[in-house]
Amino acid sequence: MKIKYVFLGLLLFGILCIPKGMYAQDKPPKDDLGNVSDDFQENFFEALKQKGIENYELALNALDKAEVAAKDNEENKAVVYFEKGKNLTALKRFEEAEINYNLVLKWSPEKLDVLEALYDMYYDAKNYKSAIPVVKKLVLQDSDYKEDLANLYHRTKQYDKALLLLDELDEEWGESTYRNALKSQIYRVTGNTEKAISNLEEKITKNPKSEQEYLNLIYLYSDEGNTKKAFDTAKELIKQQPKSQLAHLALYKFYLDEGNSQESINSMNVVFTSDQIENKSKNRVLEDFLIFTKKNPAFKSEIEGLDLNILAQENSQVYLLLGDYYLSEEDKEKALNFYKKGIENDLDNYGLLKNTVLLQLEVEKYEDAILLSNKGLEIFPAQPLLYLVNGVANNELKNPDQAIEIFEMGLDYLFDDPKMEYDFYQQLIIAHTLKGSLKKVKIYQKKINQLSISNQTMDD
Repeated sequence: MKIKYVFLGLLLFGILCIPKGMYAQDKPPKDDLGNVSDDFQENFFEALKQKGIENYELALNALDKAEVAAKDNEENKAVVYFEKGKNLTALKRFEEAEINYNLVLKWSPEKLDVLEALYDMYYDAKNYKSAIPVVKKLVLQDSDYKEDLANLYHRTKQYDKALLLLDELDEEWGESTYRNALKSQIYRVTGNTEKAISNLEEKITKNPKSEQEYLNLIYLYSDEGNTKKAFDTAKELIKQQPKSQLAHLALYKFYLDEGNSQESINSMNVVFTSDQIENKSKNRVLEDFLIFTKKNPAFKSEIEGLDLNILAQENSQVYLLLGDYYLSEEDKEKALNFYKKGIENDLDNYGLLKNTVLLQLEVEKYEDAILLSNKGLEIFPAQPLLYLVNGVANNELKNPDQAIEIFEMGLDYLFDDPKMEYDFYQQLIIAHTLKGSLKKVKIYQKKINQLSISNQTMDD
């Protein structure tokens, strides 16, 4: 498997084997769509647009129209089925997704992108048994998928097959942290943990400078719940390899658990500035520390001791985590400052954008909310929440005409969300009241009443 993450994720957070194909889910179709009808092309690209902003139901509606427009063109239909499969997978409608992917494979049995997508779908659905024959086909095109196959054997409890394949890969490619960790997990499940530990200890005795073997042993001890031995092993690794960065991914947690905040922070700072550790794992470390601080308020001031400058570079998730933390602590000013820093670096992060504009409303920074939601709508024109925030802010600033205009635009993007629909109508009532348009007020009040009746009927 082309597993792109390092040992860190295995060490303390368990084995999360991500299928290789998941990294390429949104590649545009390679098929030539130039020589097609206008109806097909218009609906197909409308579907791509809606998928891009996560409006999967609307994307499927457009794809249904594209399928009709494709008529007898099997190649164009295959492209539609492929896109349907991806949207259905996103909606967790796995059986329907499977049908559509198989329709594509019927037309082109060995198509790599489709096999990858089908594998990802099976994995997401935890249908590991069905994923196996798909991955066997992928192996024929990319041998890196052999690790995926070993993982699937493990997940389907075919432990002998998994161990055999892992041994073959070790012989072919050399040992890896991931494969050793997977082996250790199999040994534990099958009752051979002692064998795995003794093998690693023997390897360390022969080569005490081997960082990888120490890391594998730390993981195994941690998985067994033997924290003391895991901690001792991590400290021994630092003794043998003082410059080891990966060791600190374990040490920070051990120091944190024993209340040694300074040593924990020192280890975290090594993690945050490491060029060997991916951002996903670094963010998880930060999240762990913020959770710990939430439970142990005495350590709140220690957040200031974290070296987050390098971590925050091209990693807006850091600001989202810190903003969320300070918001939970009712420190809205700090929360907003972190959100704004994140937005400055990454306006495309919708989570950050949403949290920022909502907090701007809450602290009555209405002009800021209007400016930011306007910027956001340039990137996310189909997100009704941004229209709602913009309109609410205009209402608060007594700009009813602007509010009405933005609300009416936003209503076009509502899809099966009665709660937000209610909010839109309520705000339209406020705007028309400001204008003195009583006739419009009555119209929207009637819509609210109808909406309430409809919801009550559904509840009953």
